[in-house]
Amino acid sequence: MRGGGILSYTSKYHLDEFELYKQAREYRKMIYKLLDSLPPIEKYALGAQMRRAAISISNNIAEGHGRWYYQENIRFCRISRGSVDEIIDDLNICLDEHYANEASLQALKEQASLLTARINSYIAYLQKTKQGVGDEK
Repeated sequence: MRGGGILSYTSKYHLDEFELYKQAREYRKMIYKLLDSLPPIEKYALGAQMRRAAISISNNIAEGHGRWYYQENIRFCRISRGSVDEIIDDLNICLDEHYANEASLQALKEQASLLTARINSYIAYLQKTKQGVGDEK
């Protein structure tokens, strides 16, 4: 322990230093900004659904990161990737209903595609390295 009883975690595997997780957090923040512009009628419908999906992206990356065995990590990454696609569908709803500026929504969709590509790259890395195989549990 150090500094007021907070446990020190200096591993190179610290979640807050994980680039994919940091990108997912930033994307969640972008989605939250969009949610502020939705009409009141969507607060408990589309807005709540988008909030859950955005949270799911970073939550599942975090949970997978905490699982040492690569197949478990991949499973959570796939769930996260599904949540990105869910957000894309929600952004299409926003486009269809003219809830926000088209250019802003397209930019969010492009960021979603980049996030999906990064998740896919990480899954490929995990499959190649087979993290956790042979380690004691």
